[in-house]
Amino acid sequence: MDQVERIAAGSHVVVVGAGIVGVTAALALRRRGYEVSVLTSAEPGAEEAASYGNAGWLNPGSVVPHSMPGMWKKVPGYLLDTHGPLRIRLAAVPQAWSWLLRFVTCGATEARVRRIARALRPFLSDSLDRHAALAAEAGVAELIEGKGLLVVYPDEQAFAGDALGWELRRANGVRWKTLDRAGLLALCPGLGENYRYGALIEGGGHCTDPGAYVAALGLHAVRQGVHFLTARADGFVVKHGVLHGVSHAGGILRCEKAVIAAGIATRELAALLGDPIPLFSERGYHVQVHTTDQAPSVPLMMSDMKFGITPMRAGVRAAGQVEFAPKGAPPDWQRARILLDCLRRGLPGMTIAHGDGVRRWWGNRPSTPDCLPVIGPSPSVKGVFYATGHGHLGLVSAPWTAELVGRMADGETVEEAAAYAPSRFGKFRL
Repeated sequence: MDQVERIAAGSHVVVVGAGIVGVTAALALRRRGYEVSVLTSAEPGAEEAASYGNAGWLNPGSVVPHSMPGMWKKVPGYLLDTHGPLRIRLAAVPQAWSWLLRFVTCGATEARVRRIARALRPFLSDSLDRHAALAAEAGVAELIEGKGLLVVYPDEQAFAGDALGWELRRANGVRWKTLDRAGLLALCPGLGENYRYGALIEGGGHCTDPGAYVAALGLHAVRQGVHFLTARADGFVVKHGVLHGVSHAGGILRCEKAVIAAGIATRELAALLGDPIPLFSERGYHVQVHTTDQAPSVPLMMSDMKFGITPMRAGVRAAGQVEFAPKGAPPDWQRARILLDCLRRGLPGMTIAHGDGVRRWWGNRPSTPDCLPVIGPSPSVKGVFYATGHGHLGLVSAPWTAELVGRMADGETVEEAAAYAPSRFGKFRL
């Protein structure tokens, strides 16, 4: 059925959320001929969205889950270490304990992390090419670069200590070349003296301005006929288990289908439909600085400090930190100061320009306890689909997520998406 026929048949889809996942889903659905409306509480590319503040990495090597064997031994230290890469506020434990228990369990064995890695691979393997095509369509091809991604270590022995992670990458088609100190300095002249070994993931790339990129995709969607309405979804019109509309303060958007891509807000919206989606916010932080010399030419990850450094259009961004905090708690800007200190330690040869200040940001990453996104039809209401829970991988995962959503909206049974089904959580509650 072509575009005109579908719209004439009344195939209206409402996408809830205008982050990178929501906007790419809207574009994919419009391409398939649907009439598409996006209901969003903030404009595409807005600073409060997780899509704005990420590290910008398009990394095929991100198949390695954050929960790995032996992680349970580290949890007590995370509770006590106020300067580490993962911080759990004691006040958050009552809210998060069941989520954290399942999170640690999901990566408790090598067999489990191998299954997770295989399930993540389709989102990541050709993401650079998919984003390059999207950016070109939107007229911002320059925002996507494919220069590779660098992971640096103190020495070859430290690299060998991450053997399981690199084996997971190799098993899922990721290729890299190792570099000695001279090779590292060629890509990153300001690198600290204590980093003498590394791996360049050659099939990777990055976005040089995630906020501007999402905004550009939003404008592209408008040109393609997608309608945007600035309002917060607050409910659904459901009759006999079938969706008939999405409500907001200004009224009701009548529709036959809805895609909920609202990030962490998806948890409350799903609860209104009777679907337990156990999302928890892994708060992330970044700092962005202006530099005068010896900035890295490619994004790099400090293996020991667990944060990423990305050359952006407007400076160098250090992003990372995971914080579990009670819902509604104010940001802990010490996390941003830690990132700035790590940046200075990791790149002591890079000069930060004076007078321009340091920009800081925080946001909510919507994360699941089994390290996989939630993509698929609602178990409770016909016509509702979820596209959320990507954690640290929202940007890189968005194009393939959008393809899956489009196929599901068309009524296709997508067998390869079974691992992401919302129904997998059963009655799990936070």
